[in-house]
Amino acid sequence: MNLLSKINSKTVFFVALILTASGIVSPPLALIVGLCYGFSFAHPYHVESQNLSKLLLKLAVIGLGFGMNLRQVIHAGKAGFVYTAISISGVMLLGWLFGRLLHVSKKASYLITVGTAICGGSAIAAIAPITNPNDEEMAMSLGTVFVLNSVALLLFPLIGFALHLTQTQFGLWAALAIHDTSSVVGAAAKYGPQSLQIATTVKLTRALWIIPLAIATAYFTKSKAKIQLPWFILFFCLAAVAYTYIPAGKALYPVLSRLGRVGLTVVLFLIGTGLSKETVRRVGARPFIQGISLWAVIAVLSLMAIRAGWITL
Repeated sequence: MNLLSKINSKTVFFVALILTASGIVSPPLALIVGLCYGFSFAHPYHVESQNLSKLLLKLAVIGLGFGMNLRQVIHAGKAGFVYTAISISGVMLLGWLFGRLLHVSKKASYLITVGTAICGGSAIAAIAPITNPNDEEMAMSLGTVFVLNSVALLLFPLIGFALHLTQTQFGLWAALAIHDTSSVVGAAAKYGPQSLQIATTVKLTRALWIIPLAIATAYFTKSKAKIQLPWFILFFCLAAVAYTYIPAGKALYPVLSRLGRVGLTVVLFLIGTGLSKETVRRVGARPFIQGISLWAVIAVLSLMAIRAGWITL
């Protein structure tokens, strides 16, 4: 019976993987399929899926660059630099305060805060070697961020449509208030092409802040761990340069951009399969309350500021 269950879990995994890679499944639906799998089966390729999703996300972002005009990318990036600086500063301060009030362990609290402020699991993965958390603290921080990412990907477009946000407004909101790049791009892709371009650019600008934050963390903790640089952002910009200024490849660019979207859909499926009942159980109440409190504050305040016209492009 155990062997049959293992075979079934592998079969279902590969069938779902092929389906999400076919291009006929939307990013939110891919996440739902992944979540259903994660809560129904013991994942036979958990580590491999994590590694694949990390690499595939970087390649998908680069692919999306082949559909973006560099001038618009620069314009959105300049404005996004200021907005993300303000947002990150506020989240870091609130995260410290909420962590102390809720008595969350210092390392777990810091990782949850960094993940919320910058780029979710990617930020946690970059900072963890510097702070050296134990397995439980890593599980709490990653579990909190991944659960909220899943909720945001499904909830944000519904709120955006209900409030009649423009594509520019929604792109900004998603980039400032959703944790992981994958969920930001997935939500924005569902909302519209202009939203996708703005959200991707501002989100990548936000992700760049991991570099000074990692350096500052290493300095204050006296850590000598190697700092991971988000190299794929450079290639995203080079792809936008090619799309804007090299017309010789105009027949290839839509194909690469399409592959980027498909790759993103697969990433969301893989992320969904990594969540399980055990993941939710291990998070615990206090870290999750800290994470959801931070997320709710930044989501509500940024949405109010965008609708009031204080944050705009």
